[in-house]
Amino acid sequence: MSGKKKFVAGVVLGTLLPFLASSAALAEGAAALTALDRSAIVQTLTAKVKANYIEPAVGERVASAIARKNAEGGYASAATPQAFTEALAQDLRAFGGDLHFGARIDERFRELSDDAAPPSRAVMEEAREQTARWGFGIEKIERLPGNVGYIELRGFGMPTFVGPAYTAAMSLMAGTDGLILDLRRNGGGSPASVAYLMSHFFPLGDHRHLIDMYDRMTDTTQQIWTVPTVAQRYDKPVYVLTSARTFSGGEDCAYDFQVHKRGTLVGETTGGGSNPVRPFSVGHGIVVMIPSARATNFVTKTNWEHVGVKPDIAVPAAQALQTAYAAILRKQVASAKDDDERTKLQRVLAMVEKGETDKPIYTLRGER
Repeated sequence: MSGKKKFVAGVVLGTLLPFLASSAALAEGAAALTALDRSAIVQTLTAKVKANYIEPAVGERVASAIARKNAEGGYASAATPQAFTEALAQDLRAFGGDLHFGARIDERFRELSDDAAPPSRAVMEEAREQTARWGFGIEKIERLPGNVGYIELRGFGMPTFVGPAYTAAMSLMAGTDGLILDLRRNGGGSPASVAYLMSHFFPLGDHRHLIDMYDRMTDTTQQIWTVPTVAQRYDKPVYVLTSARTFSGGEDCAYDFQVHKRGTLVGETTGGGSNPVRPFSVGHGIVVMIPSARATNFVTKTNWEHVGVKPDIAVPAAQALQTAYAAILRKQVASAKDDDERTKLQRVLAMVEKGETDKPIYTLRGER
């Protein structure tokens, strides 16, 4: 398999893994691990961390710390694959200072080899079904009073699956006077899907280079651009909500809005994870997620690793929606040309500032 194809296949599997987890065997009731089992797992794990972690020096340090802890009996109480997996995940993050490290049980997972084929049709169809059941990552879409759009996006699945849903959502938002994109609970996903979503927010013909993705395993760099074939475009103000929980691809999206001056970020500084991961098998059904690539923003020539994405308007995450909503309404009030429309907007704004909402009425007009 060529370097580029292997890199893309690795990204695909890394993106699919969360969607397939619900149907993966979790090895409940699996046989207890012996000291020899744990040592074999650690030996495999440390070798793969050294060979693949995006920062070689950090990879060496993490691997040495894991091996030392095991040699000193630090994992002796982790008697089952699940317990050992949880302990390894915690230590990988702590020793590496990289929250993208992770581990899970998945008995069905098979690691890519040099001559591995792309994911099978059955695997892709299962991922498609799981993505649909997940609502394509779109947790909520709403038109708020004052003609303000709201979309809560919880993650970025594969663009082949989620792209049409993004365009459908943006079609519903086309007539709004402003949009709030809520990424406060977005844990990330495919950078290609981030680019697909971002494509809706630039004019037709505006083809933008967003990030470069360097992969250590293949020593290749993939450029990620907006998608020129996306027809639905949105040119109204955009406010993007962030929290400390916003991570990885969620941060990539927020960063793109900020760097390209296309949106205003409201909320908290994000989690600070920019290194994409690849899954590796280390034995006994344990799959470890190792950050093996580096994202670099084309404009800033850097990323948000360890520092997060800082909001333009800093408020607690719980107050971000109210703050963004009020900001959009104030601009609408100021620009309103019709007195009746201005009065209606002022009323909505006053309620939003108080944290109040209209209660729905279910009686016929004229009834008491």
